[in-house]
Amino acid sequence: MRVALAFLRGDLSAAGRVVPPTGFTARLTLLTAAAMAFLAVFALALSLATGRLADRWSEALARSATIRISAPAEQMQAQVQAVLGVLSTTPGIASYRPLEPEEMKALLGPWFGPDLPVDSLPLPQLIEVTETAKGIDAEGLRLRLAAEVPGAVLDDHTRWRRPLVAAAERLRMLGLLSLVLIGGAMAGMITLAAQAALAANGQVIRVLRLVGARDAFIAKAFVRRFTLRGLAGAALGTGAGMIAIALLPATDEAGAFLTGLGFAGAGWLWPLVIPPLAAVVAYGATRAAALRMLKGIR
Repeated sequence: MRVALAFLRGDLSAAGRVVPPTGFTARLTLLTAAAMAFLAVFALALSLATGRLADRWSEALARSATIRISAPAEQMQAQVQAVLGVLSTTPGIASYRPLEPEEMKALLGPWFGPDLPVDSLPLPQLIEVTETAKGIDAEGLRLRLAAEVPGAVLDDHTRWRRPLVAAAERLRMLGLLSLVLIGGAMAGMITLAAQAALAANGQVIRVLRLVGARDAFIAKAFVRRFTLRGLAGAALGTGAGMIAIALLPATDEAGAFLTGLGFAGAGWLWPLVIPPLAAVVAYGATRAAALRMLKGIR
């Protein structure tokens, strides 16, 4: 911490003589850092939101299952009772119940409309199963149902859960990759700005060398100025990004993903890491550019 404070304070008068405090390089560095930090806030929000979404989908679907019973009308009740008997002796089940005709109608309503004649259609009977935290042996239950109730089929939502969770995980990885690309783009732009400033101050650098200034001193002046610019710009961009995220609609169940793109709880602290990281990127990019350019200025 002391080293960082000493670096930031430094010999500002010397830095001001070597690096111009205004001009297009200053504006370019500030604008680049602010824009990249603003985008980084949204990439970070995307990564965190998709992580929460994957956990929510996995948790919601992992503890629920459905048993579908297809049988003639005269055999349906006997089949239902047989399945309920199997479930009553199956470990890992917290609760189970057959769905009522009204619930079946509500499930099919979005596809067939509210006037669907449920009573006149040969619909299968659905039994809703809620698992305990330990869960059930899905394969064992399938084999038992196949032996005792041939018309019953277990759906543990695996085929629905895996694609959804996989998609959310890929979105999270894309968000993290975006953060890396944003950091690389910022490093490239700050490098160009530093090179332009060094080239524009070639005469000043030569004079400093004539009076005994070493390349390390000259490079340090450039690095300090551009690091501070990167830090200030990133702080502005991060603040603007956090305000924009806060103005997004609140999370609701109807649109959990589209309205849940934001930070929750302690997650609001994560964007505060962006300005220091931007300063580190600016430091590394400027130092490399300064040392390389100084070798070419004679």
